[in-house]
Amino acid sequence: MRRTSAQGVLFGQAVANVAGISGSDLDCMDFLNLEGRMTAGRLAELTGLTTGAITGVVDRLEKAGFVRRERDETDRRKVFIATVPENIARIGRLYVPMQQAMQKLWSTYSDAELQLLLRFAREGYKAGLEATEALKGLVETETGKADAPKRKGRPRR
Repeated sequence: MRRTSAQGVLFGQAVANVAGISGSDLDCMDFLNLEGRMTAGRLAELTGLTTGAITGVVDRLEKAGFVRRERDETDRRKVFIATVPENIARIGRLYVPMQQAMQKLWSTYSDAELQLLLRFAREGYKAGLEATEALKGLVETETGKADAPKRKGRPRR
């Protein structure tokens, strides 16, 4: 699993390099491709990143032309993040070799085996999100951020 994960990260980084974005920005864009347009808050939930981090991701992806912000028709305060399909398509072609390799592999499994693999992947994703939250708590505890008092008012100079 670790080798597969590492290889997936390296493949994604190679694609991200060609696209001129970071690997984590590419991963966030993948969630948008899979789920469709969503709010920054929803993207944060899906990725386990903070909303502040997502703002930076969206800013970079928007600057690169891969996403755009769209105001909700009924509530102008609500903003959705949507992909720009014609620009996303330029990246999609880079995944063809991986798609072909995986389809060749999957063709060797029975339907029951594929169902098990799908269950493993879905539950593995959920476990990864839980681990990300636990890691955030651990880091906050070790760095003392969770216990640091919040300052009020204007920052001191």
